[in-house]
Amino acid sequence: MQVKSAEFLISNTDPAKCPNPDKPEYAFIGRSNVGKSSLINMLVSRHGLAKTSQTPGKTQLINHFIINKEWYLVDLPGYGFAQVGKGTRAGFVRMIDTYLTTRANLICTFVLVDSRIAPQKIDLDFMTRLGEQGIPFVIVFTKTEKLKSGGLQNVQDRYKAALQEIGWEEIPQMFLTSAVNRAGQKELLDFIEPLNRDFVIPAEKKPW
Repeated sequence: MQVKSAEFLISNTDPAKCPNPDKPEYAFIGRSNVGKSSLINMLVSRHGLAKTSQTPGKTQLINHFIINKEWYLVDLPGYGFAQVGKGTRAGFVRMIDTYLTTRANLICTFVLVDSRIAPQKIDLDFMTRLGEQGIPFVIVFTKTEKLKSGGLQNVQDRYKAALQEIGWEEIPQMFLTSAVNRAGQKELLDFIEPLNRDFVIPAEKKPW
């Protein structure tokens, strides 16, 4: 797939106010310092589309972008560490959970994890919740340019082992990416393209 256009559409805190679910949609989420905005910008080849920041937790809204006039890319608030109070964090959790469980046209959630760090409980717990709720997702390893030779396979093996240890039988698909050297861009877009072709406008919200 070639990205010909990528435009910001809308931000909000209420999943009910998201755009009409008439196009396939893909959500990106991860811990607050995982490099999500940089990855989104790399994926669509648009510097500055998603706002990057040195401050973890900067994304605090559901941000919709429309790609090629054909599909939605959604930048969700990070989970885990953020420089906000407990009440605000709880609000993020409710907002994200409501979005993920009611968004009828959500095709897949891209869960971003830092490839340099060993599997973290917070990431594994989030993946487990997605699995329990039947929400399709893939794992996207970020910052792979920082890995030494041989590390690319090791990071995948570590996550496979960690997921199997907590009871996963079928391991989600994994992608290796880097916003610096553009690794994984083609693979992610090639993953999305056939899903877009098969999309059928949903008649109603998912009955989670």
